[in-house]
Amino acid sequence: MGARMEGEAFDVMLAGYVLQPQRKSFSLEALCQDEGMNLRAECPAETLYRLSLVQQAQLKGDGLETLYKEIELPLAMVLLDMEREGFMVDDSELKRLGETFSARIRELTDEITQMAGVPININSPKQLGELLFERMGLPARKKTSSGYSTSAEVLEQIADLHPIIPLILEYRRYAKLNSTYIEALLKLQSPDGRIHTRFDQVSTATGRISSLEPNLQNIPIRTELGKEIRRAFSARPGWRLVDADYSQIELRVLAHMSHDQTMQEAFRMGQDIHQRTASEVYGVPLDEVTHAMRSAAKAVNFGIVYGISDFGLARNIGVSRKEAGAFIELYLNRYPGVRAFMENAVKLGQSQGYVTTLMGRRRYLPELKSSNYNTRSFGERAAMNSPIQGTAADIIKMAMVQVHDALKKNGLKARLILQVHDELIVECPPDEVPAVKALLVSLMEGVMRLDVPLKVDVSDGVNWYDCK
Repeated sequence: MGARMEGEAFDVMLAGYVLQPQRKSFSLEALCQDEGMNLRAECPAETLYRLSLVQQAQLKGDGLETLYKEIELPLAMVLLDMEREGFMVDDSELKRLGETFSARIRELTDEITQMAGVPININSPKQLGELLFERMGLPARKKTSSGYSTSAEVLEQIADLHPIIPLILEYRRYAKLNSTYIEALLKLQSPDGRIHTRFDQVSTATGRISSLEPNLQNIPIRTELGKEIRRAFSARPGWRLVDADYSQIELRVLAHMSHDQTMQEAFRMGQDIHQRTASEVYGVPLDEVTHAMRSAAKAVNFGIVYGISDFGLARNIGVSRKEAGAFIELYLNRYPGVRAFMENAVKLGQSQGYVTTLMGRRRYLPELKSSNYNTRSFGERAAMNSPIQGTAADIIKMAMVQVHDALKKNGLKARLILQVHDELIVECPPDEVPAVKALLVSLMEGVMRLDVPLKVDVSDGVNWYDCK
């Protein structure tokens, strides 16, 4: 530990990931086997060298040298420094939250037991199913070989039929937050008071980085309860956190890649893209767009990149499947460039076997040749969203490398400590906050030139919650 490479390096695992991101394994043995090489125990260095030569030729032949050399390879050093820095966690705040959650769990347990009329293990799907669908006579939406389904989706469908259902759903939310985050984070806190997550650079087909042990990218932020956990993540005493977040980066990438004039115009004019979409689809002036209209437009804007279906949209915004299908059709009529982009992405995936990001990152799509409808449909959705998701991933990675290097080059004490999706977090002394904010905005917005401007929202606070 502590060693740092000097001179030119070549990483066969990263090269293997760039060449074929959907491999099942990136171990040296697996990479050698894929190239028909035998990893000989008596001379692994020779095999490693031969593998590197093969990969270098493949990277050049596939036009992936820039992606490997300018993004993935330098990013490895950035992630190493981030893992070493870690993120300060206030264990007293975590314990306070844990006590609050545990108290509410006990209250909910008592209320549910009283309402049920019999003692019940709320964590047992079997007991819960028998209680709800046999003893209480509520309609069972789904039954499996092991009994009644009590999934969140099933319970939400019958939530208004009995007051016990909302209590069970609330119990599950508290129990999950308590076990998955509060208890787990306390166990994983290092003696230095910080959480040192591990970043996995080769685990996703789209190019996204993942966070492990613990997964700091999955801390829920859509509910106030989930957001509360962010209070425990703080700057070291006397320091501040600076949080920089790309605004609607995937939609901006979509506007660029689809060449849709209406969508591009909205971003260039600094309009609320969801309000503009609602105005376009519903055919009303911007100032007449209602909250419900905007919410529906927002669901389609974010869902369209993932090939959202009429069924999925209907469930998301609470309308009939027919109404949702009509809305999607209206949307695509108002954004013809988006429709053409999606159709062409699928055709390209079918003809060449893969789609690419703006930086050339490939997503291979064998699913498109499947005889199974569901598998083929997944391939079509992947063809549509991988260029968008992957380009957004490439942009955030390039920004990470530039920010990391600029902080050091400018002699700042500030350090990049976390990346969560489209968000970067820097820990810095209070006197460096203005300079760090300016640097983040400048580098993140200028990292790639698109037909629409990249926009970054930046804030600071003593803890992660306050940054939002």
